[in-house]
Amino acid sequence: MYKQTLIEATEAGASELMRFFNGTFTISNKEGINNLVTEADHAADKAIQEVIKKSFPGHGIVSEETAEKVTDSEFKWIIDPIDGTVNFANGIPICCVSIGLEQNGKMLMGAVYNPIFKEFYFAERGQGSTLNDKKISVSNKTEVLRSCLVTGFPYTYLDQPNGPLQVFERLIRKGIPVRRLGSAAIDLCWVAAGRFDGFYEHQLNAWDSAAGFIIVEEAGGKVTDLKGDTYSPYQPGIIATNGVIHDELIEWVQGNIS
Repeated sequence: MYKQTLIEATEAGASELMRFFNGTFTISNKEGINNLVTEADHAADKAIQEVIKKSFPGHGIVSEETAEKVTDSEFKWIIDPIDGTVNFANGIPICCVSIGLEQNGKMLMGAVYNPIFKEFYFAERGQGSTLNDKKISVSNKTEVLRSCLVTGFPYTYLDQPNGPLQVFERLIRKGIPVRRLGSAAIDLCWVAAGRFDGFYEHQLNAWDSAAGFIIVEEAGGKVTDLKGDTYSPYQPGIIATNGVIHDELIEWVQGNIS
């Protein structure tokens, strides 16, 4: 029942994404000059929450676009109606709907759907990860120098030791390819599918990673915070890899390798 609702909610949000994509819609700013929210974000959020509330009216909900619904339930839905809003607003097809379901503080399942690419990623704890219902697994690269990585940068940049630019410079000076797609949820799914070997980012919110990180773990990968400690989507930093390069990538991010 949870899986069915998750899939239906994700598809409902994706229908709104597609209805507006490359069309006309209003755009406004949140904190940061290019931290956008669009009419489509709100429409997708409404469609998603309607599906969830119909099946599970007592569950908690955390969404990027609306106030948190706090309940006594052991279940919480963590929603990003459109992850990659700047891409979406500019007609760049790297954007998606991302929804995770948490039970007693642990991720139970997650779905990430890019309807433009027709790629639906799903994972349930202990059941593996799929792309369009086919099992996926992480890559087998064994060293960072031969890996293809992905990262992102915050719209409100925070100067800090080993910040996003410092880590990025350290890696690219060694000739390591580091991509920047503009959607953390897709970044994580592409690690899970073996397209990227590792992903790191300094500043995410829970809705950016809640679904993606269980998809990586269930595909055989590893996810921690920037120091290698247990990951929680409620803290900002993340490193997600195929597991083999994980400890080494932590050293690169921490500045212990240069």
